[in-house]
Amino acid sequence: MTEARFPTVEELQQGLATIRLAPREQGALSLIVRRPSDGRREVVETAELDPVEGLLGDNWRARGSRHMADGSAHPGMQLTLMNARAIALVARQPDRWPLAGDQLYVDLDLSFDNLPVGARLAIGSATIEVTAVPHTGCKLFAERFGKDAVKFVNSPNGKQLRLRGLNAKVVRGGTIRVGDLATRL
Repeated sequence: MTEARFPTVEELQQGLATIRLAPREQGALSLIVRRPSDGRREVVETAELDPVEGLLGDNWRARGSRHMADGSAHPGMQLTLMNARAIALVARQPDRWPLAGDQLYVDLDLSFDNLPVGARLAIGSATIEVTAVPHTGCKLFAERFGKDAVKFVNSPNGKQLRLRGLNAKVVRGGTIRVGDLATRL
């Protein structure tokens, strides 16, 4: 991974117009990233989504969640998606995208207006559903992309547009590939 200067709030604001041009109905799956263990990332061209396990080869299920009383994996946080235009703006270089920690990066409008809770997307032969669990910038996101990036994605506008991304669950398993269209159902 290459070192990058963190973008300023002004630079991020200037990029907002490009993010707003993301397709609303369908857009390409730009990147698939598995997290086999904490801190590790595997960029893959093809992956399997499973309603029970999530993204096969990812540690979502084994990692569990502090949001669950028993520490088990949160079913509403099985997958994380981020807008490809937003991560391109924040990360600046494609090899830094996986640092965000998301699994699927799509060129699609992920805003609440376009994809409300319960909305479904077909990707490859799989179907996923947007969940109510918010996905926000955190300490690790700030370390990797700067404090201005966290302010940007967590601003009221950033939250409405879901610039940090969204959580989803798999409702129909299947194969996904980079370049597949994520289509709003």
